[in-house]
Amino acid sequence: MEQENPATRAEAAANEARVVIEEIQPQLDGGRFAAKAICNRRTRIHARIFSDGHDRLAAEVAWREEGHGEWRKVPLQPLGNDHWEAHITPSGIGRVEFIVLAWIDSYASFRHDLEKKYGAGQAIDLELREGGELLEEVLRSAPADCEAELIELLRTLRGSDDREQRLGILMAPHTLELMQRAEHRPHLTRSLTFRLDVERPLAEFASWYELFPRSESPHPGQHGTFADVHRRLPEIAAMGFDVLYFTPIHPIGRTHRKGRNNSLQAQPDDPGSPYAIGSEEGGHDAVHPQLGTLDDFRALVEAARGQGLEIALDFAIQCSPDHPWLRQHPGWFSWRADGSVRHAENPPKKYEDIVNVDFYAPEAIPGLWLGLLRVVLDWVERGVTLFRVDNPHTKPLPFWEWLIGEVRRDHPQVIFLAEAFTRPAMMARLGKIGFSQSYTYFTWRNTKQELQEYLEELNRSPLRECYRPNFFVNTPDINPFFLQRSGRAGFLIRAALATMGSGLWGMYSGFELCESAPLPGKEEYLDSEKYQLRQRDYHAPGNIVGEITRLNLIRRENPALHSHLGFHAYNAWNDNILYFGKRTDDLSNFILVAVCLDPDNAQEADFELPLWEFGLPDDASIGGEDLMNGQRWVWHGKRQRMRIEPWTLPFGIWRLHPES
Repeated sequence: MEQENPATRAEAAANEARVVIEEIQPQLDGGRFAAKAICNRRTRIHARIFSDGHDRLAAEVAWREEGHGEWRKVPLQPLGNDHWEAHITPSGIGRVEFIVLAWIDSYASFRHDLEKKYGAGQAIDLELREGGELLEEVLRSAPADCEAELIELLRTLRGSDDREQRLGILMAPHTLELMQRAEHRPHLTRSLTFRLDVERPLAEFASWYELFPRSESPHPGQHGTFADVHRRLPEIAAMGFDVLYFTPIHPIGRTHRKGRNNSLQAQPDDPGSPYAIGSEEGGHDAVHPQLGTLDDFRALVEAARGQGLEIALDFAIQCSPDHPWLRQHPGWFSWRADGSVRHAENPPKKYEDIVNVDFYAPEAIPGLWLGLLRVVLDWVERGVTLFRVDNPHTKPLPFWEWLIGEVRRDHPQVIFLAEAFTRPAMMARLGKIGFSQSYTYFTWRNTKQELQEYLEELNRSPLRECYRPNFFVNTPDINPFFLQRSGRAGFLIRAALATMGSGLWGMYSGFELCESAPLPGKEEYLDSEKYQLRQRDYHAPGNIVGEITRLNLIRRENPALHSHLGFHAYNAWNDNILYFGKRTDDLSNFILVAVCLDPDNAQEADFELPLWEFGLPDDASIGGEDLMNGQRWVWHGKRQRMRIEPWTLPFGIWRLHPES
């Protein structure tokens, strides 16, 4: 084989990009996945751009709806040290693609050098001549809408013998603007194409309320209905929740039905676990008969919308042994050597009342996959816009990427929440393949160091591009040890941390009543609602409904709290007090939060007001407002002192007013 000679290799090297574009954000895995964005909210595009020599550079981001439409272009602005940024604001939901372009700006370089030489008193006659030649070069490739202006500019330049006039023409702002429109771009470099998954604001800012519809009857021992849930809608909405999330509402199997407290023997009146889905009444596309009909469900969805609530359903891909699919599609399941169906296990735990599908069984592709897609689309047609997905990390990642893509192709408003308490890499990957938000490790972060480090981690790449944390304070499966021993103050502590720490938070009903009775030694509830009905008096003494309502109102009224992003820890010299701030980019909304992590004892600390964030000196004054009670005052100086008494209120939330 004939080898290339040095001349050939030199020619090839000369065709390589002279302008370098690196470190583009937001992007995930070199563009393999779409980074997350929110419609009608600015998305920052950042890149490091540089070249050899001292020529001036220019750059822009071009973006459009993925695969079609006109490219919109926004110039990137230099920040110094080769960093550049621009902001784009997608107005619709769906996929957006963008590229970064950079080039040597020959006219800006010429103009810069001319200005310096003239200012230094050097001769510029040759430079003025070269400026005309540069205009001629630009004219040869200029778009049609610039030609007439360029020709006239050249005619005026050539027709003048006055050096100052010619200098004025070449330095005029209009000339610079015309040259930019002419798009003369030597050594143009294009990045790879990157994508954004643009979702509606509810994907990043929402308050979730979880309940078991079957427990909503006001009469003890009586099975609840959709009508009973309808009755509670006004008080749930009044607390400031946006999403009402139901545990599974499908028919429940009887084979190996679980009894109270997860016992293996169910009594005749035990309702069983709603996660044992399927019976002779139907499967994942049906509703449990005691709850009502599909028409009742549709009416509830509409009533919830009227209260400003959207319904979220639990999508649990598991079946009771009585599920119709076992009769209709036995090839969708795993069978053991003795001919019995394989029950779900997480050794040493066994789930005798459920069996799992086999995603890669010969008969499951594409039948099972299409069947599960039909289930989701059926509920979307019935008005469901959010799905909390049970244990998605135990199902194939290719399945989720396919299913979420298919659903959101025609229904981009649909939001998926991953209930994935597993390894960090898997949790991040679920976000990359399409899950809008995820459960988190927040439940097990209790100390100041743990909480601060975790919130900072969520604000850093790559998690900030792919992972939206939903801070659930409790779930039917998780009764945190901290809540078991901390009393009312502990519930307020966790509520404040969740509502202020993330744009997404959730609570399971009973939290507002400070329910915490555990199974001894376990993070589980005694008399768990998963296995029995639990009627409640939601106005019982000691409830924290008022505080939850106020926290949700504060969140809604302050844009700085609409995301987990923007967390900044500030100095408070006490390890029992977590003190942090969140703010909008323009500093028009600046919130400070101090949470006492000790539910039993008063805590005091010296702390710093972040006056420097406003460009103020250490001895400046700034206004403060307590958002829990509305009181206002003026702080003087950077160093202040706080005292928090948990039996009164274990946290403080303050808005800064620099104009005060």
